[in-house]
Amino acid sequence: MSGTSGKTGRTVQIAPSVLAADFSRLGEQVATVAAAGADLIHIDVMDGHFVPNITMGPLVVAAIKRATTVPLDVHLMITNPDAYLDAFAQAGAGTISVHVEATVHLHRTLSRIRQLGLRAGVAINPATPLSAIGEVFDLLDQVLVMSVNPGFGGQSFIPRSVERIADLRAQLGDRAVDIEVDGGVDLSNAATLFRAGASILVAGASVFGAPDPAAATVGLRRAALS
Repeated sequence: MSGTSGKTGRTVQIAPSVLAADFSRLGEQVATVAAAGADLIHIDVMDGHFVPNITMGPLVVAAIKRATTVPLDVHLMITNPDAYLDAFAQAGAGTISVHVEATVHLHRTLSRIRQLGLRAGVAINPATPLSAIGEVFDLLDQVLVMSVNPGFGGQSFIPRSVERIADLRAQLGDRAVDIEVDGGVDLSNAATLFRAGASILVAGASVFGAPDPAAATVGLRRAALS
């Protein structure tokens, strides 16, 4: 996937999260960050059961797909994600990440995502041990480390997440698996997260909550690589 290299030769990808966008101008805002070099558009799908919030479904994903050529990074914070994999694939997802905490047969679910021709990801909550996903490393394209408790945007970053990312990077070894971090990512911690091993930075409020989302996208990348 695309991205920009840092001093180490590793790349960082910026994934603005539309959860923090102005939904009355969603297509316009997605186009703005895409033009600024966003590598992914992150889409948080919440069902009001697995997390205490309800957001969007396949129809919104399909609408965003029509508005941009940037790959769509779909994060399913829902119970029974298996029932919706095909729908999100048809809507235009490029990556689907499912929560280990919400998935009964994780190996089967990740295998199905790959069968659909998509990148497969697993998301893990702050209180879930990394050992919960160790058996599926070889099925993964990315691991999404939640650095807040999932459900709402604009939360404060959990500092322990940096150590978890470093631990995960060590456990993954030389596997070509991206580590994505989501929650409270901003200019103050982007470089620390990148150095710890994160290669995809999800940013909602720090991009779409900024006066100039395009400049915020560029600034976050610059901060990560500094």
